[in-house]
Amino acid sequence: MTQDMLLGNEEPSKSKETFLEKFCVLAKSAEGAALLDVIRQALEAPNVFVFGELLAEPSVSQLKDGPNAKHFESLNLFAYGTYKEYRAQPDKYIDLSPAMQKKLQHLTIVSLAIKAKSIPYDLLLSELEIDNVRHLEDIIIEAIYADIIHGKLFQNTRILEVDYAQGRDIPPGYTGQIVETLQAWVNSCDSVSNCIEMQIKYANAEKSKRLINKERVEQDLINLKKVLKSQTSDSDESMQIDTHGPGTSGGLGQSELRKKPSKLRNPRSAAVGLKFSK
Repeated sequence: MTQDMLLGNEEPSKSKETFLEKFCVLAKSAEGAALLDVIRQALEAPNVFVFGELLAEPSVSQLKDGPNAKHFESLNLFAYGTYKEYRAQPDKYIDLSPAMQKKLQHLTIVSLAIKAKSIPYDLLLSELEIDNVRHLEDIIIEAIYADIIHGKLFQNTRILEVDYAQGRDIPPGYTGQIVETLQAWVNSCDSVSNCIEMQIKYANAEKSKRLINKERVEQDLINLKKVLKSQTSDSDESMQIDTHGPGTSGGLGQSELRKKPSKLRNPRSAAVGLKFSK
């Protein structure tokens, strides 16, 4: 045996309710010892793991308050109970054969698997009242081959990891708890949905504010560019007036500025032609 074993298929192969139908048909017409024998056969049948329909048969329900109440209680135990409950009050039920006891252990594993996907070996040993790990692993493997659970055994960590567990019968009056649980889940979903809607509204409002602010900033930039362009144009025109306008303010024009330097050119050459007389 390896340290960890992957057992079972990913999906259940067939509903176990179909195997109960023949016992329901027999119970409809059976009476007395024949009815008790039908119940014992159903409890011992290897492919029957749900018993709600058989319990609902009028002929079976009548056993509850009669001298054969143990048969009704035993059927009720296999439908809703566990192996530990049987061990706590064995006189309340009929004498279970080894096959029946092992089947009740398998159903106990199913109950544990429905509540938790990781089941420690210690809990299984306690609930099944087994003191040998090898025996426990054999019981688990048998339950997996019966197709009522799928999972993986981790021998190092002593844990059963459950991938799938067949549902058990729903106890009378338990439907109200199921409705309450589902209603609480619906209310929780509504609260989450309302919170998400509020967040969406807030996000949309923030988006609108940012778009408006973006448009305002872009418009301010356009206006600023227009102002700067206008100021640059006015400055250029002012410079053109100062440099190209007529010299009416006593200043020299460009033509005069070009001519004047020629009059002052090389003053020494003018002095060379002077004559001095005594």
